[in-house]
Parts: sequence; structure tokens; C-alpha cells
Amino acid sequence: MDTRAVDREVIERVLSEYAAIPYAHGDVQTQTVFDRERGHYLLMIVGREGRKRVHGCLVHVDVVGEDVVIQRDGIEHGIAPELVQGGIAAERIVLAFHVYGAKRYSELSAA
Repeated sequence: MDTRAVDREVIERVLSEYAAIPYAHGDVQTQTVFDRERGHYLLMIVGREGRKRVHGCLVHVDVVGEDVVIQRDGIEHGIAPELVQGGIAAERIVLAFHVYGAKRYSELSAA
């Protein structure tokens, strides 16, 4: 199996597992959005909390060349460790949302 196919399988499995967890408040659904052709993967929340409309992106991952770029990670403990457990090499994961600029996950996990 080629690298991109493995990336796609791992990312989709991890995001689908999070989407299966019921949202704790209001009438809010968690949805996955997968653009396999262009390598874009989202975990979204959509719905209502009382009178308030809820719509937002929890996780946004892009596959760019050989890199798996985490653009946004709103998961409490982060999804990078789960992507590594699934078989994506830590040095290929880029944390684009990092406060001090994009960092490779392997740089942070080694610190």
C-alpha cells in the first residue's frame, strides 16, 4: 500500500472515531468531511446550543506532498499521537497551528 493510501486510511479512521463520540451539549452533530482527491480532511461541529448556532472546525488535516499537515487541532490531547500510532511517521507530521510557527511533531515529541 502506498504512503498516501495509508495516510488517508489512518486520518479517516481517527477522525471517524472522534465523530462517533456524542457532543456533550445541545443539539450538535459532529461531522467528517473528506476530500480524498485533494488530501483535505475536516472534523466539524454543526447544530444548536440553546438559541445559539454552533458551526466550527475542530480538526483540519491536509496531506501535502509527503507531509501530513495539521492545520487546526481542537482535540483536547491532540490527534498527532493517534496518527503516529496508526502508522504515520512522526517526522512527516507538521503542526501548522503551532504558536511559534509550524513545527514537525517529531521535534516537539523529542523535546
